[in-house]
Amino acid sequence: MKRSEFWIKTSKSEQSEAEEPSKNARLLTKAGYVDRQMAGVYAYLPIGFRVLEKIKQVVREEMNAVGGGELVMSSLQPRDLWESTGRWDNEAVDVWFKSKLKDDTEVGLAWSHEEPILETIGRQATSYRDLPISVYQFQTKLRNELRAKSGVMRGREFIMKDMYSMHASIEDLNAYYERVKQAYVKIYDRLGLGDDTFVTFASGGAFTRFSHEFQTLCDAGEDWLYLDREKSIAVNEEVLEEAAQELGLDKSKLEKVRSAEVGNIFNFGADKADEMKVEFTKEDGTKQPIFLGSYGVGITRVMGVLAEKLSDNHGLVWPESVAPFQVYLVGIGEQGEKAAAELYTDFIQASIEVLWDDRDGKHARVGEKLADADLLGITYRIVVSDKTLEQGKVELKPRLGEPKLVTSSEALAELS
Repeated sequence: MKRSEFWIKTSKSEQSEAEEPSKNARLLTKAGYVDRQMAGVYAYLPIGFRVLEKIKQVVREEMNAVGGGELVMSSLQPRDLWESTGRWDNEAVDVWFKSKLKDDTEVGLAWSHEEPILETIGRQATSYRDLPISVYQFQTKLRNELRAKSGVMRGREFIMKDMYSMHASIEDLNAYYERVKQAYVKIYDRLGLGDDTFVTFASGGAFTRFSHEFQTLCDAGEDWLYLDREKSIAVNEEVLEEAAQELGLDKSKLEKVRSAEVGNIFNFGADKADEMKVEFTKEDGTKQPIFLGSYGVGITRVMGVLAEKLSDNHGLVWPESVAPFQVYLVGIGEQGEKAAAELYTDFIQASIEVLWDDRDGKHARVGEKLADADLLGITYRIVVSDKTLEQGKVELKPRLGEPKLVTSSEALAELS
């Protein structure tokens, strides 16, 4: 991609903390990844969209690996569906955005999809032979949060991956639940957050007493965990007493840490299907409510946590798995620009994702181009100058590493 043909608008200065309290939003705005529309609502600009798509692809691959099928559900949801489980006017669910159709039919704007998915699948999965089923989606959710002050880590509008699995027995659900738990561990490893992300015991479980959250250590997070590093067990503050006793943890040895929730999984058992009267016919001909599991990953939240944790004084530092481009290419001098154009073509032919800063001197000086390479957090920077060409080389520099001189062929081989 040529910089002259790809819309990116970076800034030299960052917003103040008064304008934007969260570090992640200040950095992402400065680098041209997002634009704040209102409190808790952000537009994801072309380069930001590329990062979101990379995050989604990692998640998609792991969900496909456990047999998930991708779909898209509607954002408009009828009142009566949620009344069947008591979650329309429930004080515990105070995040609804609600509206009315022209005929006065009340609807809610999707904040979750357990009920709609269960109803949809329940109309089709009428026999034990139809189960298990696992489906997932990437969708924009809307939640009327009282305070949205953590940038893209906690918004009123955000992108989420939500997967739902339906089973004929609690044993089958429990086994699948563990498979998804391990898939989530892989996801956060691949996203560069594995070392600081812990499977955390939290409230909300059905048959297992606890649900599980995936919490990433982060000073800007909104949760407190109690962490046993030796056992690699984390417990949410809200269930500390109960969980410590059940898991045999010594509370005096637990470390209290700040964290951000980046995912969660729930085992609903048959409770929700029982409330909704969603049943299937068992092999013996009797009826049984479907067993349901729910599994979420906050896509935009992951982006915010990465920006919050993986950055330095120069800008963002994306893991290679989610970086918008693999290479930021800069040419300096007449011969350097010409050689950069040739190298750009070679990269494209080798299917290497490259952003070539082809802006002329009137639009950007060399120093600005190099600063943008760091600010954008792209994995590698290659500089081709008249000086490096005298040695038949280009300068290859990892975002956090030292530069080295290599031939164009060596650069292609290393990056392919």
